Amino acid sequence: MSESWDDYADGWDSDESVKTYSELAYRSLLKEFNPQECRIFDFGCGTGLLTEKLSRHAVSIVALDPSEKMIAVLNDKGLQNVTTITSELHQQLIDSSEIFTTGFDLIVASSALAFVADYEQSLRLLKQLLKPGGLFIQWDWLKHENAEGRGFSKLQILSAFEKAGFTECTTSIPFSLASEHGSMEVIMGIGRTD
Repeated sequence: MSESWDDYADGWDSDESVKTYSELAYRSLLKEFNPQECRIFDFGCGTGLLTEKLSRHAVSIVALDPSEKMIAVLNDKGLQNVTTITSELHQQLIDSSEIFTTGFDLIVASSALAFVADYEQSLRLLKQLLKPGGLFIQWDWLKHENAEGRGFSKLQILSAFEKAGFTECTTSIPFSLASEHGSMEVIMGIGRTD
């Protein structure tokens, strides 16, 4: 997966639809949560468009992505409170890295979870990284039941969140983007830890 994303890294931040998605995800987050003084984990951060916005508020951010070139673009932004990791998320990484021992107040996954091999397992890994009372927010394309393509339905998200052990699980459609195929809706899933 990371090699194909490397191909997009150079032009990612200049793509207007990518910038708009990031801005609208950020605004929808601020309606749900105040990231001020939080420790944040950005899963599948790409070039860090959302990371950059959140870094204005956060105490610290750990930004993870499997694409070396995407991470290189983020590193070039010189964000002082951001630590980057080039890797997939797996239990061995969590167990072997001190950066994960403290836990996070907020975990975000913007247009990332539709590309993982095992969605439910990824959610279980992410949940264990949250502090008690921590918040997880996911944005991905809305996929209607039995539809083809990447994305998630409301039922898929709520079911997977519940299986992963999140509480207070909700979904909404915070924004949509115009495309050559019409308007594409983005679904936001939110879950908490006890």
